[in-house]
Amino acid sequence: MQIWIDGDACPKVIKSILFRAAMRTKTNLIIVANHFASVPSSPFIRVRVVEHGFDVADNEIINNMQANDLIITADIVLADQVISKQGAALNPRGELYSTANIKQRLAMRNLSESLRSSGFLTGGVSKLSQKEIQTFSNNLDKLLTRLNLSSKRIS
Repeated sequence: MQIWIDGDACPKVIKSILFRAAMRTKTNLIIVANHFASVPSSPFIRVRVVEHGFDVADNEIINNMQANDLIITADIVLADQVISKQGAALNPRGELYSTANIKQRLAMRNLSESLRSSGFLTGGVSKLSQKEIQTFSNNLDKLLTRLNLSSKRIS
């Protein structure tokens, strides 16, 4: 089991939580981004820099992830692909994507995108709240426990 971060849009506070979790649980963590990211010195944390371009980082993650890997992303299309490959997808705001909710989230994303392009919806994403950071931390701990147990049973 590895943790993959869709690194270009992941907030620093979330990356910090992930770095500490990777070192505490001795879980490999890979940040995929189109620029170099500063990371703590650890044998468990790596940065994979990819070319600039549409979905380049997403494709790198999908092409290299394995079942039971954890992907941190706010990209719902990427989350859908992760779930299709039996991975786990967690939003930086703490929402766990699953087979039970991903199609609904994808439909809402498509509707919002359509409304934005028509000019009916304006504005961006709100600032990350303390509650969302706490929700992320709690769900991360639950997932790491579950996924680490699953990978040990497979081995």
